[in-house]
Formats: sequence, C-alpha cells, structure tokens
Amino acid sequence: MAKEYKISTLRLKELEQELFYLKTTREKEVAEQIKEARSFGDLSENSEYDEAKNEQAKLYGRIAEVENILAHAVIIDETEQSSGKIGLGCTIKVEDVETGDEEVYAIVGSQEANPMECRISDDSPFGRAMIGHAIGDIVEVEAPVGSLKYKVLSVEK
Repeated sequence: MAKEYKISTLRLKELEQELFYLKTTREKEVAEQIKEARSFGDLSENSEYDEAKNEQAKLYGRIAEVENILAHAVIIDETEQSSGKIGLGCTIKVEDVETGDEEVYAIVGSQEANPMECRISDDSPFGRAMIGHAIGDIVEVEAPVGSLKYKVLSVEK
C-alpha cells in the first residue's frame, strides 16, 4: 500500500498550485531551453543541451513527486473539537523539565514539517512521543543526545 501524506487544506492548495505551475509555465521554459540548446549544433559536446535535459529530468521528477503526494494525501481535520489530547494540527506549549525552557510547536504531517518554524512532523521522535498526551503530562522523548523530558503546558487545536 502506498504511503499516506497527512497535510492541511492550505498545504493541499499550495501543492496543487505548484503542480499547475510546473506543468504549464515551467515545462514550457524547459522545452524552450532544450530547443535553444539544440540549435547550437553537435549534441555530443553540447553542455547547454545536457544541462537543459538534466533540468527537464528534475522537473519531471518533481511533477511525479507532487502528483504522488496529491494522490495519497489525507487531509488533517483542523476544525475537529479538541479532546485535550495532542494530535495532528495541534499547537502545543511544552516545558523542558531539566532547563525550564518553554517552547511552542505545531504538530503537522511530514509534508508540512519545518523545524525552523517550530512545525514538527508527527513522524519525528518528538512528534511521535507527544501524540495522545494531554496537559500536565510529562513526556519522555528519545533524542540523539539522550532522553529528554517535557511537561505539556497547553494544547490548542
């Protein structure tokens, strides 16, 4: 069975727009690059042609990847009433038990994860450990530096 990609409706729209751009505008640009490179003559020693063909291969690879994601997308229901438990689409505030540092994270699907923006995948060790816990719980997360403990301070849908 194919892998399911958990994404929000916003990310779904972004992917649909990207696919439309890749199949229309970008595909025409790459075809024009190939056409122009062919006009330079001998293809066996034509680096512009090789570069344009490589760009075309990357383009078709990205188109296939986006189509696969869209075909196997599972939309996260962000309107669902919060049960007080951490799940996909939740924003959580946690406190590091050792240091007392507080952090806010959004738990999202793997296609939307961006640790630099505190958007953590449900497939990550932190995300997996947090799923299903509620306010007040102490959650142990296995990390490369060892075991870390976090206290859940708030859960918002």
